[in-house]
Amino acid sequence: MWAFLSGNQVDIKDAKVSIMTHALHYGTATFEGIRGNWNENTNSMYIFRMKEHYERLLRGCKILRIKLPYTVDDLCEITIDLIKKNNLKEDVYIRPLAYKGAEMVANLKLHEVSDDFALVTLPFGSYIDNSNSIRCQTSSWRRPMDSSMPTGVKLTGLYTTNILAKTEAVSAGFDEAILLNQDGTVSEGSGENLFMIQNDKLITPAETDNALLGITRDSVIELVTKEIGLEVQQRRIHRSELYLSDEIFLTGTAAHVTSVGELDNREIGTGEIGIITKQIQDLYFSVVVGENSKYLDWCTQISMD
Repeated sequence: MWAFLSGNQVDIKDAKVSIMTHALHYGTATFEGIRGNWNENTNSMYIFRMKEHYERLLRGCKILRIKLPYTVDDLCEITIDLIKKNNLKEDVYIRPLAYKGAEMVANLKLHEVSDDFALVTLPFGSYIDNSNSIRCQTSSWRRPMDSSMPTGVKLTGLYTTNILAKTEAVSAGFDEAILLNQDGTVSEGSGENLFMIQNDKLITPAETDNALLGITRDSVIELVTKEIGLEVQQRRIHRSELYLSDEIFLTGTAAHVTSVGELDNREIGTGEIGIITKQIQDLYFSVVVGENSKYLDWCTQISMD
């Protein structure tokens, strides 16, 4: 297996950083999770919205004052070359990481610490079993406010809260966690955006609710508006609204579209995958594996020999 590190493709066994690396000690890194979906019928990998992921990575770099010697197009080309090199004919998870790579443990001044970039592509099955509804728990951990930590990009230090929430939920016998904001309104899942369906309206937390504005989220909003014809509202959601909703589902690169059948030991709707959620799931999956010609521009096709 090969990785990309410091400008070169290297054997993943040799892709190592120092124990003194700044990002290891301070969480000074930004990352992305990108899906490559394998289609056996076309013998091709379809990378979903790769350009948009790298555009967000570079926004994270701007916040952390990381300067990479790569454009979005460069990063896409590096990714395609690495996937071809690894020759993986299955679903893959693509993890780019831009980080403060200098061996400077005692320096809190970002502009004085040099930068680096790494990329791995790994076989990746189901993050959550989305063939059935899952059970969620409202976390005791709260989503940070953007005034405390930038929530619109994927910073490694930010995800400590998400990891604590996920661990708490799974340890209590649930599948996933839902995080609230400091005021008790709904923000997101531990690694996903949240949607609820009420009276044939699709409702999701707004930009000001500190949720990461996910690329899968954006895709679902567009698909639902154009193809299914539902009204989409982006607004503040109170915790009790979730209990009374008709359907809830989560969206994310890893989770795809996953139905929530239970929250805090309260059944959502029938407890099964709802009719509208199933419709969205089927539509979304047709897109990400390159089988919906209308949205092929969202996918980068890599034909494998």
